[in-house]
Amino acid sequence: MHDHLDTVLFDEPQILARLDAIAERITDDYRGKNLTVVAILHGGLIMMADLLRRIRLPLKMECISVESYHGGTESSGEVKFNVGRMPDFSGEHVLVIDDILDSGRTLDAIARKVRAECNPESLRLGVLLDKRTPRAVEVAVDYVGFEIDDLFVVGYGLDYQGRYRNLPLIGTLKTEHILPEHR
Repeated sequence: MHDHLDTVLFDEPQILARLDAIAERITDDYRGKNLTVVAILHGGLIMMADLLRRIRLPLKMECISVESYHGGTESSGEVKFNVGRMPDFSGEHVLVIDDILDSGRTLDAIARKVRAECNPESLRLGVLLDKRTPRAVEVAVDYVGFEIDDLFVVGYGLDYQGRYRNLPLIGTLKTEHILPEHR
């Protein structure tokens, strides 16, 4: 799989070191509070697993499934929730974890839905990657792993056509591994 990559932006040690720093901030921010960390499936799952092992607090975890890319290399602009009923977060401080912030539509839709339907005590957002690109919707993110240029990336939870999520790093694909309609 590594031979499908054009460039490696962040290797595993860099990612894990950054998660150590974020986990330390989260631990300090939520000490003495009821924390629930919510991963946005499927992209936020790998980050969440590694991050949770570094947070030194008792906490709960949840997952919410949404779709916005629909198999392409850019957000479709439509956010589809794949849940019947949202969880109740009454009395909980909620931290939503996602893989990447680009257009802002997905995180904005999730934050609005959690605030409206889940009754959290507080809500913060965290992303592994913050893409430096004009946003369709401005979203305030509290925890950021790395800022990146406007690139399509894979690995560490990020996929293309459902593949490459299991790479322990973040990189860009060689053009020949991207369908012509997505280039």
